[in-house]
Amino acid sequence: MTQSGPAVSRFGLEKQGIRNYRRAYWNLSPAALYEEALRRGEGMLAPGGALVVETGQYTGRSPNDKFIVEEPGSKESIWWGPVNRPFTEADFDAMHRRMLAYFQGRDLFVRDVFAGADPEYRLPVRVVTESAWHNLFVSNMFLAPSHEDLTHFEPAFTILQAPGMHAVPEQDRTKSEAFILVNFAKRLVLIGGSRYAGEIKKSVFSILNYLLPEKGVLPMHCSANIGPRGDTAIFFGLSGTGKTTLSADGSRTLIGDDEHGWSDRGIFNFEGGCYAKVIRLSTEAEPEIYATTARFGTVLENVVMDPVTRRLDLDDARLTENTRASYPIDFIPNVQPSGMGDHPENVIMLTADAFGVLPPIAKLTPEQAMYHFLSGYTARVAGTEKGLTEPQATFSTCFGAPFMPRQPSVYAKMLGEKIARHKAACWLVNTGWSGGAYGTGQRMKIAFTRAMVRAALDGKLASAPMQKEPHFGLMVPTSCPEVPGDVLLPRKTWRDPGAYDEAARDVARRFDANFRQFEPFVDERVKAAAIRPAA
Repeated sequence: MTQSGPAVSRFGLEKQGIRNYRRAYWNLSPAALYEEALRRGEGMLAPGGALVVETGQYTGRSPNDKFIVEEPGSKESIWWGPVNRPFTEADFDAMHRRMLAYFQGRDLFVRDVFAGADPEYRLPVRVVTESAWHNLFVSNMFLAPSHEDLTHFEPAFTILQAPGMHAVPEQDRTKSEAFILVNFAKRLVLIGGSRYAGEIKKSVFSILNYLLPEKGVLPMHCSANIGPRGDTAIFFGLSGTGKTTLSADGSRTLIGDDEHGWSDRGIFNFEGGCYAKVIRLSTEAEPEIYATTARFGTVLENVVMDPVTRRLDLDDARLTENTRASYPIDFIPNVQPSGMGDHPENVIMLTADAFGVLPPIAKLTPEQAMYHFLSGYTARVAGTEKGLTEPQATFSTCFGAPFMPRQPSVYAKMLGEKIARHKAACWLVNTGWSGGAYGTGQRMKIAFTRAMVRAALDGKLASAPMQKEPHFGLMVPTSCPEVPGDVLLPRKTWRDPGAYDEAARDVARRFDANFRQFEPFVDERVKAAAIRPAA
């Protein structure tokens, strides 16, 4: 049993009960992890230096396989239900013992990282993986402690990841061979049966979503950037709605592309890297992200590559629509080194409306912003979750229900208070379909979306003439630079206005039915802002 690496914490693996392993590689450099991954046959080298890996059966998150341990310390704080499923302490302990036995005699890769750019709120996390490429993923996605920090690093949470270990559902009380088990009392997460690296990333996010509200910090599934005036903007949205694409704007400085906290000090990134979707990526629409696919240090997950020529085909979805690139955030040309920004002047909520009825941009009142935050309407994009083959309309509260352990009104109330205190302007932006529903209409052109977002952030839309559309009570600008006028009003993009009205009423009914679960927890102003279907 040996340990190697540039820096090894004096708080060893025995603290997590890990013993009798063959060798532990601590905090290896990307180059060393490449060598180990290639030597072990975990991936292939692409032109430019990216590491190409496949995740097998699981090419996206498996939300039905995630559980939270029901224990006295957190039981009353958890929003139990179809998202946060309970798991007994006894069953968790049994699975933990099985994993410790699985690790015996194996090589392990250990990574000590920080989650959270703000030193006041950062969380020390240790991730133990059985493969080198997953450790490289962790190195990309989180913040690296200094050499001095590493020597006395003591993890506040530990994640043990063993994709090669499969659960036995009838024995282990899981839903399948895959499992993601979160134990807040033991500050321990167990991940097994799935090689999809996003399970590690989102486990850390779930932990922060539980811990930070008690410190007055709102955890958010959003990207963030800073404009030339020093103005901060945040972009809420689920995977595939454009958070990464719209925040990686060459005219603005990127804070982060996916997860942030909003404290009394401002915005701060939870991560040190990006995890971007790259299916059908193009140099014209997303040049900054495209460039990362040909760089040493990037992990390309389930991207198809010719094994002989090593040519990447970013348009090939034979493995999954959810192809991903994981890379350090400084691979994007214009980034904020501190990972922090001021309080946002603009809050943008992104949706990919599969029915093609929401306007491409609308100005929200603070109460409407809380309503749409609680609703979290979008389309789940094909491949983002296991078993999903085409976009489907969904409501994911706070634009991230799978990662929210607490009752959604906790997060919504915090957002409303911060918007009011800092007088942020709020916008709803539809990056989904126009001219008809999915399968009939067309996806909104990214050039139009960029133009609308820039006009909102630059203040050009703040004084633009607005028109109230009838189905959702949204104020829609009647003109925007670089955007055709008809695009702004979705009814005009449909060949059959009557069919639009019918589809819009259907979506309004869906909003109304979904929101009824939250009505007991919100005040009368938010209820008044709710979408009510026309008679």
